[in-house]
Amino acid sequence: MPGVTIGDGAIVGSGAVVTHNVEPYTVIVGVPAKPIKKRFNDEIIAKIQESKWWNWSHEEIKERLQDFKNIDKFIKKWC
Repeated sequence: MPGVTIGDGAIVGSGAVVTHNVEPYTVIVGVPAKPIKKRFNDEIIAKIQESKWWNWSHEEIKERLQDFKNIDKFIKKWC
């Protein structure tokens, strides 16, 4: 819906109608969309957001791609 903000890393289910802002790294589904779970705990979410990895260059992301496969290793290395 107009004016709604979808947080970083959120997952919106197919066909969901989002009527409220969605927090970062939250999974939402349904009509109207409702949160069903968070992808990570609040501490991990805060650290991911602090890393601002989405501002890394394409080359940096490419070089560090393996680090994205394990969130604990990613946080230790980049946060």
